[in-house]
Amino acid sequence: MADASRRHHSSASPFEPVYGYSRAVRVGDRIDVGGCAPIEADGSSTVGDAGVQAARCLTIIAEALAALGGSPADVVRTRMYITDPADADLVGRAHGAMFGDIRPASTMLVIPALIRPEWKVEIEAEAILEK
Repeated sequence: MADASRRHHSSASPFEPVYGYSRAVRVGDRIDVGGCAPIEADGSSTVGDAGVQAARCLTIIAEALAALGGSPADVVRTRMYITDPADADLVGRAHGAMFGDIRPASTMLVIPALIRPEWKVEIEAEAILEK
């Protein structure tokens, strides 16, 4: 029997239905937002440098949180995956623009590649809602 408190949110990612996952899941006071790549609402990739792409990823995160009753202020942890260490400052500054006052625990990792070669960054978040 499914947990009645479990809610899902989907986004424009073409991978969600094929790979069997949701952009975000809320159970109780917790929202987990899976890795958000720079994907536009029409499914195309965001054009621009790593900072522009990170801003798009963060917008997707904020939209997912809002759809499940949360906001960026509820985020307690983020993980940023970048493919080029030279992009760390651009991605970090985009992250700071959203989370500068919130200051969640965060990790930035350099990885060899993401699913699409034009993607420079992917970001995930965890939130706990205040009761």
